[in-house]
Amino acid sequence: MKKQTKTLDEVTIIEDLFVKLTSSNFCVFPLKGKINVSEKHGVYIIYSPQNQVLHVGNTPSGRKGLDQRLYNHISCTGVFYEKYLKPNKIKMRGTHKFKYLEVDDIRQRALLEAYSAGKLCPLHFGTGAKKSK
Repeated sequence: MKKQTKTLDEVTIIEDLFVKLTSSNFCVFPLKGKINVSEKHGVYIIYSPQNQVLHVGNTPSGRKGLDQRLYNHISCTGVFYEKYLKPNKIKMRGTHKFKYLEVDDIRQRALLEAYSAGKLCPLHFGTGAKKSK
């Protein structure tokens, strides 16, 4: 019974983190230069100018945390760029927005990313499927 209670507590924690993440302020990707929001690790949501959720991600590693990961998305690198932004000819600087939440615990980051993707259904989700031969 204790294990089940612990799991329910963890679910409540993730749900609370989701509310904090989605309630946080929008930040607009800068027209030029780097991202300067946080060098800590966390979870982020990228939005279109029309507030459609395009991508949900987290920072599994990297010395500069959220700053580095978000900068990767506007510097034309990574799967999100290759599978979604590039084919749709999307440039995010100055037009697209993001929200983020610092989350120290690696398990909570992973769970919050998965929970957020499931709740928000980002447009990028599932676009990396390999074609069958």
